[in-house]
Amino acid sequence: MTSHPDWGIRTKATDAARAFSSQIKDRYILITGVSRTSIGEALALAIAAQGPALLILASRTRSRLDEVAAEIRSIRPSTAVMTVQVDLLSQDSVRRAAAQISAAVPRLDVLVNNAGMVTQTRRTSPDGVEAQFATNHLGPFLLTNLLAPKLLAAAGVVAAAADGHGSVASARVVNVSSLGLRLSPVRFHDYNVEGKEVPPEERGPPDDKVPKGFIAASEDGYRGFVAYGQSKTANVLFAVGLTERLKGRGVLAFAVHPGSIWTNLSRDLNDEGYATIASTAKDWKSPDEGASTIVVAAFDPALNEPSGTFLSDCQYFEPPAYATDPEIAEKLWSLSEELVHEKFDPLSKL
Repeated sequence: MTSHPDWGIRTKATDAARAFSSQIKDRYILITGVSRTSIGEALALAIAAQGPALLILASRTRSRLDEVAAEIRSIRPSTAVMTVQVDLLSQDSVRRAAAQISAAVPRLDVLVNNAGMVTQTRRTSPDGVEAQFATNHLGPFLLTNLLAPKLLAAAGVVAAAADGHGSVASARVVNVSSLGLRLSPVRFHDYNVEGKEVPPEERGPPDDKVPKGFIAASEDGYRGFVAYGQSKTANVLFAVGLTERLKGRGVLAFAVHPGSIWTNLSRDLNDEGYATIASTAKDWKSPDEGASTIVVAAFDPALNEPSGTFLSDCQYFEPPAYATDPEIAEKLWSLSEELVHEKFDPLSKL
């Protein structure tokens, strides 16, 4: 159970951050996917008000980063802000960003993998991977593992500071997923979404069980929403795999569904894609409301003894079993290592 079981769909990140101010103060926090009118911006503003030691903002576009950083500095001039340009589609860019961050901080208390994309047009990363899987999963997987020594350093500080009553949160990784994960498991036999045959356990729901727009294919056969669903499932499985490796050292990982929010994430959708999403969401959230579940996952001390991996509307939520199965999580970890050309044992990097 969370600390605030009464919180829900209308809870705001600003209020949640205020409630967890002692968990935020003096901590080193990294947020990816920060731009104006986004969940990342709302999260950054909420956290900045509570006195972190350093707020690191990362995004693909320098101008977007600078706008949000300037806003924070104007509202909270005492808050230290660092900006890092990173394109999660490119593994080279991720490695450069990780090196820059590692050189700048003694530790990393919270990493929020918020950046993402959704598109109905086939794109491929410079490393030859389908763009949504590369951006939404592989980029965060690589970034997190490269920063694991800093997360473990933070966990050591947390352990030294804890008073035995759970007043200090563990070091945390939060992956921003989506209930779009219901559209597809990870397609291990077709992770580039090329239309290859996959076994039953890697298939999404039957076509007659989902809105037509979610299964529509482009002229080249690309099913963009299926690719998106796969990447969002991967976000949860990555949290499962990371927690399994690091929970004994004071680092926990969670995945969250922020809710339905119109942000620039949808900028690459066509008219049919917009209409499909608009027809399926019942309750729209503001970015401030959308960021609240991230705040809970990142800072709620009640989650130090987790009873799940996935949260929605500020509470634990049970996703499909294929998103939390430990064996599937291990299979994804191995595939991810193969695709980033590096094996990761976070504890060996200390």
